[in-house]
Amino acid sequence: MTNKVPLPKGARGKLSFPRLSFFLAAVLTLFSACTTPTPLVSRGTSDLGIVIERTLGRVQVVETTHHTSLFTVDGLGDLSHASAVFSRDGRYAFIFGRDGGLSKVDLLSGTVVNRIVQAGNSIGGAISDDGTLIATANYDPGGIKVFDSDTLALVADLPSTGDDGKSSKVVGIEDLPGRRFIYSLYDAGEVRIADVSVAAHPVVTRIPNIGRLPYDGLTTSDGRFYIAGLFGEDGLALIDLWEAKPTARRILNHYGRGEQPLPVYKMPHLRTWAQAGDLMFLPAVGRHEVLVVSRTDWREVARIAVQGQPVFVVARPDGREVWVNFAHPSNDAIQVIDVQRMAVARTFIPGKAVLHMEFTPRGEQAWVSVRDSDQVVVYDTRTGAEITRLPADKPSGILLGARAQRMGL
Repeated sequence: MTNKVPLPKGARGKLSFPRLSFFLAAVLTLFSACTTPTPLVSRGTSDLGIVIERTLGRVQVVETTHHTSLFTVDGLGDLSHASAVFSRDGRYAFIFGRDGGLSKVDLLSGTVVNRIVQAGNSIGGAISDDGTLIATANYDPGGIKVFDSDTLALVADLPSTGDDGKSSKVVGIEDLPGRRFIYSLYDAGEVRIADVSVAAHPVVTRIPNIGRLPYDGLTTSDGRFYIAGLFGEDGLALIDLWEAKPTARRILNHYGRGEQPLPVYKMPHLRTWAQAGDLMFLPAVGRHEVLVVSRTDWREVARIAVQGQPVFVVARPDGREVWVNFAHPSNDAIQVIDVQRMAVARTFIPGKAVLHMEFTPRGEQAWVSVRDSDQVVVYDTRTGAEITRLPADKPSGILLGARAQRMGL
C-alpha cells in the first residue's frame, strides 16, 4: 500500500511548469522521431560490391577499403552463372540468375527488395544509361525483357525469333547511350539493337549475317563499337554503332590460320575490361593465345602466348597490365601481361578454379575468386603481394559497385 501525498489546494488537475515542460519536450521528441527518416546505414556505397556464392544462392556484400565481408544476402535462386549490374547511386544490385530470376538487393540493409522469375533460363542483363530500365538476356524462352528498375514491372517483351521462325538464345547484352540495348542471337547469327527510349513503343533494329554462333559481346568504353565473338567461325564480328545504318564486318578472320583447333573446355568471355588504351586484348577460342587488336584499323598487331586457354582477359584500369585466367587444366593460375613489352611478366597461383577477376576503380587491388579453395584472394597490383584471403562458398563472380558509372558493364 502506498501513501498518497495530497496536492495543494487549487493544484488538482494541473501540471506544474517543470512537469509541463517535460511533457511538451517528450511530445516534440516523439513527433520528431515519427517524421524524420533515419538512414538504414550511415555509410557511402562507392567501395561496396558483391561476391557470388554460386551453390548457396546468395551473395556476400564486401567493401574494398578494409578488404572485408560485411554480410550475406540469401534467397537468390540458381546463381551458377550469375551476373549483376548496379543502380546509379550504387545502393542496389540487380542480380541475374540462371533460373531466370531477377533480384533487386539493397547493399546497405542487406535485404532483397524484390525478386521475380522472368524466364526459364537467363544468361545476364544490363541497365540503361539513365538507370531506369533493366534488360534481361534469356536462353529459355529466348528474347529480352525490359523492366522498370524501381518496381521490376515489365516494360517490354522482345522476342528473338530468327528467319527460320525459331526463337534464339540471347547472349552478349550491353547497354548503349539513349536507353538502348544491344545483344546477339546465338542461334540466328545476328545482332539486334532495342531502342526503349519510348518504353511503350520499343524499336528493334536487326543486323543480320554477322557469322555463326556468336557466344558473347562487348562494347568499347565510348559506346561506339560492338564486337561479337564467334564460336562457329574463326573470327569476330565488328559493328560501328555511329554509322547511320550499322552493319557487321569481319575482323581477325581465320586467326587460326587453318591449324587444328583444340577442344574448348570453357567458353571465353568478352567485355570492355579487355580495353587498354587504343588496344583490345581478346581471348582466342580454343587456343593458348591472347589476340591484340588496334582500335585504329582493327587489325591484329600481336598475339601473346599464354599457358592455357584464356577465359577472362581483363585490363587494369590504367591499361598498364592485362590479367588473364584460364580454362581447365590451367585454371589454378593467373598470368599478367605487360602491355608495353607485349609479354607475360608474372604468374600467380591463387588456387584451383580461378573463375573471376575484378579491379578496384583505380586498379590498386585485384580481387580474385577461387572456387575450389572457397576463397576470394585480394592482391596488391603494384607489388603482387597478397593482401588477404576471405572465405567464400564456391565463389564465382566478383562485381564492384563502381561498375555503375561505366558503360558496357
